Amino acid sequence: MRVLATAGHVDHGKSALVRALTGMEPDRYEEERRRGLTLDLGFVWTRLGGDHLAFVDVPGHERFVPTMLAGVGPVPGVLFVVAADQGWQPQSEEHLAVLDALGVRHAVLAVTRSDLADPEPVRADALERLAATSLGKVPQVAVSAVTGAGLDALRTELARLADALPPPDTEADVRLWLDRAFTVRGHGTVVTGTLGAGTLRVGERLVTADGSAVLRVRGLQSLHEERTAVAAVARVAVNVHGHGDTALGRGQVLLTPDRWLCTEVADVRVTGEPVADLPRGVTLHIGTAAVPVTVRPLGPDTARLTLRRGLPLRVGDRAVLREPGGTRRPCGVTVLDVRPPRLTGRGAGRARA
Repeated sequence: MRVLATAGHVDHGKSALVRALTGMEPDRYEEERRRGLTLDLGFVWTRLGGDHLAFVDVPGHERFVPTMLAGVGPVPGVLFVVAADQGWQPQSEEHLAVLDALGVRHAVLAVTRSDLADPEPVRADALERLAATSLGKVPQVAVSAVTGAGLDALRTELARLADALPPPDTEADVRLWLDRAFTVRGHGTVVTGTLGAGTLRVGERLVTADGSAVLRVRGLQSLHEERTAVAAVARVAVNVHGHGDTALGRGQVLLTPDRWLCTEVADVRVTGEPVADLPRGVTLHIGTAAVPVTVRPLGPDTARLTLRRGLPLRVGDRAVLREPGGTRRPCGVTVLDVRPPRLTGRGAGRARA
């Protein structure tokens, strides 16, 4: 399986497009379907070539950017959507800034509603904007979810994108960022997420980041099929059992036991804005987690982050710093050290930088 996220401005046809591609309804809530507005993450899939391609459909409204970050954070590629009759919009720009901050390098551009307006000016503008980011030059298709024009060409490009995605490490330690948690009668707690690396198996044990819960995997499901094991990359539902399972929710994480360091302090490299210009308090987004952090500048592009709660981080992790409700462009973060030394004495920060 390969997993992509959607990205783009509100009401540019992201959900309608994945509905046309998959024949499945990504909007799970009646209010979403009534308003024609995605409020939460949706998950649908289809078969392209010999493999399944799943979509994490994210909301485009500015109020739901944290939800968008939760959807795009764990996935390696995107379907970027811009409407031909509206062109580039504010959330198009913010979603692109998020993808650039995360260093995403795999995408397909879909210019939707090509039956309502000439797609060429919008396509040229969007391609230029995407090319100036980590995405670089991307394939593009003008489509209409209403008439079906361009859908076959889009499927072809998506299949090529799926084949080009880096192969996952199925032997890696599991770090499953949770995007949903709910209770199923007769089964107990079920959590869902995108498994980016490693393999989950029925009967094994997983732990929460703070070590407060040790949970047994009672069952696994992927694409609505029961499995005894699921290897990355995959959308997965995990039936877990153990003390503390009812406290699970979005933003939490399940881990291979004894393999992860949960840290509340990390030294990072920041891209997108000089560290000295950052507010002291921002939010760190990684996986599906959103954690307030305090920023201590070290050098022009390095900083020490003190997290409100511990997270399982490793050197090389990519994340996003974002000011909640602010107008600043999101910044990219690369983790450099998860056990940094204490800074004591005059000039310690500069020396550390």
